[in-house]
Amino acid sequence: MAIATTNLQRFPGRRPGAPRRKMGTWKMAYADFLTALMAFFLMLWLVSGVSPASRTVIADYFTGNDTAATSGPLIEIRQSEAFRLYETLRTDEAVLAAGDSLQLVQEADGIRINLIDTAARPLFASDSGALTDAGTDLTRQMGQAISALSSPLTIEGHTDAFTVHDSNRTNWDISSERANAARRILVAAGVSADRVRAVTGLADTRPLDRGQPHLSANRRISILLYSDG
Repeated sequence: MAIATTNLQRFPGRRPGAPRRKMGTWKMAYADFLTALMAFFLMLWLVSGVSPASRTVIADYFTGNDTAATSGPLIEIRQSEAFRLYETLRTDEAVLAAGDSLQLVQEADGIRINLIDTAARPLFASDSGALTDAGTDLTRQMGQAISALSSPLTIEGHTDAFTVHDSNRTNWDISSERANAARRILVAAGVSADRVRAVTGLADTRPLDRGQPHLSANRRISILLYSDG
């Protein structure tokens, strides 16, 4: 039995080539995705640490709202300025030498310098607005330390809660006299009088230790250096 065979004819030509695989392309896309995701979460973290007031200022800035220009520096910038001011004073020789008689406090709007009356170093005469020699020297040293700065300041006088022996005088009188005495010393030490915003006597209304209003540390001069000057 004969088996028929079919001749297969081959036609010349090229076999279609498979498209080349672009190795590594997906890795670049994935890296771009991770970078964008990281930037997104970083932005969320930064925004979460900004106060509502500062977010408003930032939004106004990018939307062209005029309130952004009139709102002043951002709160975070003011805090940064206050920190630099704090570091400048913290390393000053006069501040370091004052020991327990001086206290530096960082506040929202600046740095507060408290010149504190202690048993070892009384700064004020008893029942008087006058400063002792030690109080005068310490205030003068602080004046010299801050004279080169440009920030505005306020000066407060404080007393303890003891009643004044002189019936014609009160702690309001004494605290006001202490604040004014400190102002005169600071100006004489080189602080520009134009920097002084206010000189105030607060009597015993703001003790350092509210639980011990009669404590000697409550007798003090408080100088607030503003960081928005």
